[in-house]
Amino acid sequence: MQFYQSKLLKKFPEITHAFTTKETGNLAFHVNDDPAHVLKNHQRLSRELNYKLEILVHMKQIHSNEVKIITDNDTFDNPPTCDALITDKKNTLLMVMTADCSPILFYDPVQKVIAVAHAGRAGAFTNIIKNVIRKFTNDFNSQTKEIVVAIGPAICGHCYEVDDTIYQEAKKRNLAYALTQESNKYYLNIRDILHKQLLEENILEKNIEISDICSRCDSHFYSYREEKNCGRFAGIIKLD
Repeated sequence: MQFYQSKLLKKFPEITHAFTTKETGNLAFHVNDDPAHVLKNHQRLSRELNYKLEILVHMKQIHSNEVKIITDNDTFDNPPTCDALITDKKNTLLMVMTADCSPILFYDPVQKVIAVAHAGRAGAFTNIIKNVIRKFTNDFNSQTKEIVVAIGPAICGHCYEVDDTIYQEAKKRNLAYALTQESNKYYLNIRDILHKQLLEENILEKNIEISDICSRCDSHFYSYREEKNCGRFAGIIKLD
């Protein structure tokens, strides 16, 4: 089974992490796929990465900036409604699902805390990064200089065309640096926004890794912009 992995996160043997590909199959239950097929894909993935399906916590993602510290009530069959999860529990696998939005994995190797976040345009515009980092520092006593962040495959700034309404909104939010205009078309680079937000939260440049793989250009990944009715790939992380 093919995975994409972060060079930064691979340095830490105490965690399991990966970004899945189409080879894993669709992992989302909300995209008009047969639930039995989705479950089978999850079972294959759990066998491949050697974890029990019941320890997986995913999300009902709503394009928000809401971050949740997981509890015992958050399970594979009862996913919380939010766009980021954080925990210091061992043997709990966190999952974020995407198809052009940015899947983000976080790890603090000192306090032993992991997190995942789903950052599309809405998450970037409302700074879900800030909310996740504040959870690390306020709830788990993390130091920002210790937090490592890997942003997985996502749509690139050359492929993410936006309309004039979004273009104007980005300018109002002081995000003009992430905008380009070509032949009367507007494009938005979410990666640039997330990178800047991480630096503004005092995450060290050396602790940030941003994939240059575009989910629309690379056929190994699901892309909503390219396929519309498509599945979801995932970013996953577990503290062993």
